[in-house]
Amino acid sequence: MKNSYIKKILATAMAGLMSFALIGCGAKAEGDKLDEIKERGTLVVGLSADYAPYEFHIMENGEDKIVGFDVDIAKEIAKDLGVELEIKDMKFDTLISALPNNKVDLVISGMSPDEERKKAVDFSDIYYTAEHGAIVRAKDVEKYKSFADLNGKKVGAQMGSIQADLATETIENVEMQLLSNVNDLVVSLKGEKIEALVCELPVAEMIVKNNPELAIINETIKDEAGGSAIALKKNSPKLLEEVNKTIKRIQDEGLLDQFIVDANKLAESISE
Repeated sequence: MKNSYIKKILATAMAGLMSFALIGCGAKAEGDKLDEIKERGTLVVGLSADYAPYEFHIMENGEDKIVGFDVDIAKEIAKDLGVELEIKDMKFDTLISALPNNKVDLVISGMSPDEERKKAVDFSDIYYTAEHGAIVRAKDVEKYKSFADLNGKKVGAQMGSIQADLATETIENVEMQLLSNVNDLVVSLKGEKIEALVCELPVAEMIVKNNPELAIINETIKDEAGGSAIALKKNSPKLLEEVNKTIKRIQDEGLLDQFIVDANKLAESISE
């Protein structure tokens, strides 16, 4: 009886120690993402490289490269952290889920920090603010002068983007066509499958420069989220602090303006 009682006490104690150990391991596994990045020596950034001048593909010396001012920002963050940079090109609507699933460390992809996204991930300070515009066929530019003129029409936007929400909120009885790739939406617009494409104004300007048969309507809209920010896994305050430090440095040194100029030149060279 006594031995049995002692065994029960020991079993209970061991169970408690094991639970404590598991909690400790769990806490370590779910530690700040910065520690994992430093240990690995690589910063993995997710983006959707179909959104010039933010991020897009070019051929350089026969090699496919992803460039853009979001990529330049990623390079600066990696440099400040003292690690290598790895870029993962993904569908835009899969980027947020890639963070809690540990497929990427950061998402830098012209993403607005809306309330729905904030439920799943954390966001940095805003690094760039842009207005949103609508592209139509040049022959229809007199027909569609404002977003109200698109009421009841079929309009395209990138799947999972803030522009999809803005179009739905701004255009009455709109019929949305959502695709993962902006280039596919441009094809739909030129093929008259949709009447307009809503995207950020710098992106719209690049699309029109490369496609003279398209034009931007006069009206623009802004979203309450207020611009583009960098997304990261929740509960990583050390990583968030470092990311915000780099954003501030880039802005203070005027580097972002240069990144945008350089990205626009690269985007324009694609069609030359």
